[in-house]
Amino acid sequence: MMGNRIQTIDSPAKSPEEKQIFSFLSIVTPAYNEKENLPVLYNRLIEVLSKLGIEWEWVIVDDHSDDSTFEVIKKIAASDKRIRGIRFSRNHGSHLAISCGLANAKGDCAVVMAADLQDPPEVIIDLYNEWRKGGHVVWAIRGRRDGINIVYRVFAKCFWCAIAILSGVKNIPSQGIDFFLIDRKVITNLCQFNESNTNIVILIAWMGFDQTSITYTKRNRLHGTTGWALKKKTKIVIDSIISFSYIPIRFISYLGIITAIIGFLYALFVIFNSFFGKPPEGWSSLMVAIFLVGGIQMIMLGILGEYIWRTLEESRRRPRYIIEDMITGCDKEN
Repeated sequence: MMGNRIQTIDSPAKSPEEKQIFSFLSIVTPAYNEKENLPVLYNRLIEVLSKLGIEWEWVIVDDHSDDSTFEVIKKIAASDKRIRGIRFSRNHGSHLAISCGLANAKGDCAVVMAADLQDPPEVIIDLYNEWRKGGHVVWAIRGRRDGINIVYRVFAKCFWCAIAILSGVKNIPSQGIDFFLIDRKVITNLCQFNESNTNIVILIAWMGFDQTSITYTKRNRLHGTTGWALKKKTKIVIDSIISFSYIPIRFISYLGIITAIIGFLYALFVIFNSFFGKPPEGWSSLMVAIFLVGGIQMIMLGILGEYIWRTLEESRRRPRYIIEDMITGCDKEN
């Protein structure tokens, strides 16, 4: 099953008055090698959502895990009609897994949360209650992170501040976002985007709508290790900048102008010295100039290449993701 053209759910967004009466909540969870965490999270969700007294569903997107994650999803779904599982045919990344989950969510609003229990399910109640006040986007902002040293926290804050500046999206919380709730109106509009290389959090912030936030404490991972390797982190940083900002292109324009001016001034300096019998310095100065200009040119070509590659990726119009298998609640076989 291809994921290039997403069919959106055309249910209208509820007014604040309607939200007070009844609502249907979707939980969307991207999962990669989470066979140990999913059963624990399922029990926690049942406990928490029973307090809200509303209808809900849980959409789990298996990002082609190496372990038995999808078998665990099938087992949970076999006993609960509220659970739906989707498995990708290959690893596409958590942001596309979230996009797929939201495209298949039926709720009046949807909470996006990871499967590792670093984001406590109990916070869903606060997110939901804030949404009932009339907001369209409710961010869960990390007030504190258990087991994280101050160096990492400072680095993370600097990273998100830099992303906000370079991407041009000013309303991104500086603490970073992994956990949030969005309204049906936001989901419907979000599903119109077909970008393959993007940061869904920045995309939602870029869309506008009424945005509010709550604060929570992020916990330690319960089982397993994170799938966010340095390679994936680097890719999402580049995607975030390239997808939303022209600053790198403007940077190389300015850099080219500055380099050209320096080269012109140095040429004048060489010509001026030659009139007084002082020939330009030899091989060393020539090599420095070549390496400096050549390095700057390679940086420029690299930045241009990132933009060109993403343009090529979008022009191919390949599916954003490919679904290998799906399971719905109480279905013994798919």
